[in-house]
Amino acid sequence: MSTGRVSRAAWLATAAVLVLAAAEADAAPKPAAAPAAARTHVVVRGDTLSDLAVRYKVTVAALVAANRLTGARERLRIGRRLVIPAAAPPATASAPARRTPRVSGARAEASTSPPRAAPRPRGPRGIELAVPDFVEAAPPFQWPVEGPVTSTFGRRRSGWHRGIDIKADRGTVIFAAADGVVATSATEYRYGRVVKIEHDDGYVTVYAHNEENLVRAGMRVTAGDPIATIGRTGRATAYHLHFEIRRNGAVYNPLYLLPLPPRVGQVEESDDPGEQHE
Repeated sequence: MSTGRVSRAAWLATAAVLVLAAAEADAAPKPAAAPAAARTHVVVRGDTLSDLAVRYKVTVAALVAANRLTGARERLRIGRRLVIPAAAPPATASAPARRTPRVSGARAEASTSPPRAAPRPRGPRGIELAVPDFVEAAPPFQWPVEGPVTSTFGRRRSGWHRGIDIKADRGTVIFAAADGVVATSATEYRYGRVVKIEHDDGYVTVYAHNEENLVRAGMRVTAGDPIATIGRTGRATAYHLHFEIRRNGAVYNPLYLLPLPPRVGQVEESDDPGEQHE
C-alpha cells in the first residue's frame, strides 16, 4: 500500500474516533443547573412593596405571598428581612400554531373572539362597588377615628350607604385621613355638621354628623390633624362618624383604601334609614 493511501486511512480513522466521542458527549446527561440562591432584602426607610417589585423584577403579589403579608399596602417595618422570590422567567418563542380548518360567518366570529371579562359590580350612578384599580396609587389614607365599623359601604335593606360608619364616644377627636385642603366646614341637612377635605388627584374625604367642626374652609391640613369631634347631628340617632372617600365624583368603599384591617361590628341600620347623603 502506498504512503498516500496509508495517510488517508489514518486520517479517516481519527475522524471517526472524534465523531464518536462527540456523539457520546452529547448523549451523556448534563448536570442540572444549581437552584438560584434565596434572596433577601432588609427593609430601609422609604422602601415600599411597589419599589421592591420593580427593583427585583417580581410582582407585588409575589412579594406579599412569599412573606405572608396582609396586603399590597402593608407598611414595612424598618429592619425586617423580606424573602425575594425568583424573578419571572423571560417569555420564550412559542411553537408554530397548528393549522385549523377555515370557518366563516357567525361560527368564525364566535371561535376567534376573546372571552369577555366578567362585569364589574356596580351600584347606582356614582357608587362604585368593585375594588378600585388605583389602590396602590392612592394617597396613604389613615383611619380618621378609632372604633368598630357598625355600618358598611354599599347596599342596605333600606337603601344605599355611601360610606362607612365608625362608632366612637361623643366628643372623640376626628383626624384628617390624608394631607389636603378643607373644602367645606358647614352644616347640611343629612350630614349635620360636616367637613370635606380635598386631596391630590381628585380625591375627597367626608366626615359627617360631627358635634363640632375644628377647621375652616380653605385651611391646609396634614394627615392626623384634628378636624372635628364625634357627634350625632343631622340624620343620625347614635354617636358615630360617617366617613366617605370620593374620587372624581364617584364614591368608593373606604375599606379598600384604608391601610389596616377593619374592625367590623354588628351592622346597625337604625341610625339613618335610607341614608344616601346626596
